[in-house]
Amino acid sequence: MPGPRSSRRPGRAPAWCAAASVALVLGAAVPGCAAEPSAPPADAASPAEASSAPPAPATSLSPSVSPTPSWITGEPPLGPSTPVELQIPSIGVTTTLMELGLRADGSMEVPPGGFPAGWYSGAPTPGEVGPAILAGHVDWSDGPGVFYRLGEVQPGDEVTVIREDGSAAVFRVSRAGRYPKDAFPTAEVYGDLDHAALRLITCGGTFDRAAGHYRDNVVVFAELAATRAAAAQP
Repeated sequence: MPGPRSSRRPGRAPAWCAAASVALVLGAAVPGCAAEPSAPPADAASPAEASSAPPAPATSLSPSVSPTPSWITGEPPLGPSTPVELQIPSIGVTTTLMELGLRADGSMEVPPGGFPAGWYSGAPTPGEVGPAILAGHVDWSDGPGVFYRLGEVQPGDEVTVIREDGSAAVFRVSRAGRYPKDAFPTAEVYGDLDHAALRLITCGGTFDRAAGHYRDNVVVFAELAATRAAAAQP
């Protein structure tokens, strides 16, 4: 069920940051989520099933605005528009996007299976000023998921989000990394920005059988590099 749109504040930490101890769950305790990986994903950042997402950002996020990366060409941000498709050519991903809101316990809704990926509606939409958040599973009980190869994404790769208004926001990856869940870069992922950015999040590392989830998160950071009209569908 979609989350409350009224909580979205472009460029700001999501409204759910007030619950600092609440995790954004990507598959943890989700019915049908694979108990362990069906097969090891490609090495790189070693992503694994999205069985537990990063923690919600704390209320103590720095109020300072993150600087614009030096390579950005000054592409003006877009207004709000629902994202409908994600394309990551370097890893062969083209997927529709479903809306993710918040559950009653403050955790983020999750896609019901390995596909598609989802976008968190409490954050800016891709192309707006601030960090847009996309999340997806790496594998599922029936095999690899939409972000199975996310750990292979490299700086310089393009990520395109097609929007409902007919525009396409083209992002360039600036960096990617794998982080232990207890050292998740909360401020870097959810903090204030002075430009349009995108965060792609899933899980990675080794599978902790006792805990029932993977030990790390894989995060890809990208910034808006261009905008264009989306290609017409045949």
